[in-house]
Amino acid sequence: MRVLLDTNALLMPAQFGVDLYDELLALFGDFEPITLEEVVGELSGLARGRGRDAAAARVGLALVRRSTVVPSGSTAEGVDNRVIEYARREGCTVVTNDRELRNALLREGVDVVSMRRQKTLELLRG
Repeated sequence: MRVLLDTNALLMPAQFGVDLYDELLALFGDFEPITLEEVVGELSGLARGRGRDAAAARVGLALVRRSTVVPSGSTAEGVDNRVIEYARREGCTVVTNDRELRNALLREGVDVVSMRRQKTLELLRG
C-alpha cells in the first residue's frame, strides 16, 4: 500500500506525540511511505523559522528520510492541489491533519488517514 504523507502529517509527531510510522503499521501492516518534493520544500521553509512550528518541521524533515521522495508531476497551483492530483493519479491513501485537504480528498474518492481525538490515526474511505 502506497501512503502519501503531506506537510501536516509530518508535523503530527512533534505536535501531538504520535508515532506516525507505528500508527500506520497498525492500520495497514506493510506500507510504502511517499512524500512529494513540494512537501519537503514546504517543510524546509517552515523549519527555517522559529518556535514550535519550526521545531515540528525539523522533526518532519527527519521523518522524510524514511519516505520515498517523488516529484508530483503536477503544475497545479499550491501543494494541496498537487497532493490531490498525485493521490488521485497514483491511487495513494493520503495522511493529513488538514481539514480542508481531507474533505477535498474524500470528495475526490481518495482514502484519507487523519488524527482522531489527537491520539490515534483513523482511516476514512473516500
